[in-house]
Amino acid sequence: MLLFINKYLRRPPRESGRSKEEQEASNKAEMLSTCVRDSSHGCAPGCCPANFLSPIELNNPTGRSTRVLATTTMISRSNFTKSTTSSILPNIFFTNHESLPSLPDAFSSFAAAFPQYGNTEQAERIRSSEYQHLLNHVCLDYAGFSLFSHAQMTSSVASTSSAPPPSSLLQPPFFSISYKSESLKSHMQRGSRETALESAIKKRIMGSLNISYEEYNMVCTANRTTAFRLLAETYPFHSNKRLLTVYDYESEAATAMAESAQRRGAKVMSANFTWPSLRIYSAKLREKLIKRKKKRNGLFVFPLQSRMTGARYPYLWMSLAQENGWHIMLDACALGPKDVDTFGLSLIQPDFIICNFYKVFGENPSGFAALFVKKSRCEVLQTSTIARSIGIVSIVPARRLSLLRDDYSSTDLESRSCEFKNVEDDLETTRSFSGPISTHLSNAPAQTANESHLNSKEKQVQRSEQGETSGISEPMTNNKEERGEPSPEIVEDADNSMQIECRGLDHADHLGLILIGSRLRCITNWLYVALFKLRHPHSESGHSLVKIYGPRVKFDRGPALAFNVFDWKGEKVEPSLVQKLADRSNISLSCGFLKNICFPDKYEEESNIVLERRASDAIIAGSKGKENIEMGINVVNASLGFLTNFEDAYRLWAFIAKFLDADFIEKERWRYMALNQKIIEV
Repeated sequence: MLLFINKYLRRPPRESGRSKEEQEASNKAEMLSTCVRDSSHGCAPGCCPANFLSPIELNNPTGRSTRVLATTTMISRSNFTKSTTSSILPNIFFTNHESLPSLPDAFSSFAAAFPQYGNTEQAERIRSSEYQHLLNHVCLDYAGFSLFSHAQMTSSVASTSSAPPPSSLLQPPFFSISYKSESLKSHMQRGSRETALESAIKKRIMGSLNISYEEYNMVCTANRTTAFRLLAETYPFHSNKRLLTVYDYESEAATAMAESAQRRGAKVMSANFTWPSLRIYSAKLREKLIKRKKKRNGLFVFPLQSRMTGARYPYLWMSLAQENGWHIMLDACALGPKDVDTFGLSLIQPDFIICNFYKVFGENPSGFAALFVKKSRCEVLQTSTIARSIGIVSIVPARRLSLLRDDYSSTDLESRSCEFKNVEDDLETTRSFSGPISTHLSNAPAQTANESHLNSKEKQVQRSEQGETSGISEPMTNNKEERGEPSPEIVEDADNSMQIECRGLDHADHLGLILIGSRLRCITNWLYVALFKLRHPHSESGHSLVKIYGPRVKFDRGPALAFNVFDWKGEKVEPSLVQKLADRSNISLSCGFLKNICFPDKYEEESNIVLERRASDAIIAGSKGKENIEMGINVVNASLGFLTNFEDAYRLWAFIAKFLDADFIEKERWRYMALNQKIIEV
């Protein structure tokens, strides 16, 4: 793959006598043919011709060869889809959760349907040796990049406890964050003195993502929402007056950016998605992107895939936006740890990239987000007084062991939480350590030590959420005056470089994009088919237990599922209730709200059935004091990562199958009452 990238990037200069468009088309055809010829394992996400081809490609001078390659790719992917749907649990539906095959039998069937999964045994070995805390915990509520492994953190805690360091500073992998009061532009113009720890982590991250130090500046922020707001407050919306986002779900970060942009005079727009596949409505997005006469464009915010539904979008939308004068912000927070390291991004080179990083997958959601700014775009940004208080941070050594487990300023709260309904208060409040932390603990019975520990975390999460909403960044545990300690920003000479081991990133680098993509493709598509096989018994209309939104079985669907559970009468079970009950079974899920959905004429009647009304907190220009009502779908979300294995998918399937029992929720209510001697209503 690297050989191919170098071959393409070092292509000869444009031949005389050929137009720029002809040369670009020829280069693209060469790129596609090389990709198909060199990739014996099948193209990785972001590498295949289909990710470059889209409805926006018109009048390609070398269209014949490109179409032949695209047709070949489409046939191979179509064959994958057909073989997947026909070989997984063929000609059978399950109407009773007790009739599901055992885990060994299910895995045998899975391995027969996806023989390529056997090539990913390296990932199983890494998981068993470095992430043993996942043995009894199914973690499907994370999106982002893990820096360290559980074994690395555990061994470091043991060594620190037995032999305290001579100084008050703990060594990596422990770190904390210290808030700065400066604007984004001044931070990049003047440069910022970094601790040796921060410099080492930045170099390791940029190396793993294949982002060049010579081309991009990396700025650390408190979390993902902070990064979005920080860019919105410094981007020149006074001259580039449009903000266009591409999200099929309600994103806290995108909403915060839209509010800041609107307040500064920008026109906020969003892409639309067609029902039922939730693909981008190409004609409408193309119309919004095409540059109009005497009008300057603005900021195009683009994720390569949906965090909720797993729908993937072609790179060429970014290319079209660039051609029409837009600045590109790539939201890479939903991507896997190697998805950013592709030649597609090296060719397009977005102006801004945002990623989020947490310490350990499945355990500690604390960490930070990173805003990468292309150095050639620094002059575009403006100095903002508001931006000084939003949350640029420094990475500093941790000072006390007690801080290691108390840092819960989540990098992506929106993807791991949902608004709990009253019915949720009636269920058990104990959370697994990676799941959303409940904000309704006041009426809980006598707490275990773990529950008491979660209560202390709750206050920190609330402070973090308030900081994201208001734009006021509290130093929290890093406040030097409160601790009576010297400033944590002890700066070492830049020449005194240090080495830091980030085994979470190392594992992703070792496995590589092709292996990770193949592994997740197998598990995700199996889970889709397995959930579809669950049907309610004795249902005249043949009600399916599960409705999945977005892409169906596809070669290149993303590793995320948005779905809902329905009872035997066809009524939806509240997503928050499904999430709560899953957490009791040590399965961490998240919730979301799908939006911006367009229904073609033939689905118009269906829109009246599936869409829900929801009040939004978003500030809409000219509607002060009015409630903003949005139409969409509340869903349950499962996000798969490179450490997810087949057993995780099977356990989720077995849990969802329990809803085939019409009395499952009622039994859970009585079980809770028996364990806690408390009568509740569900």
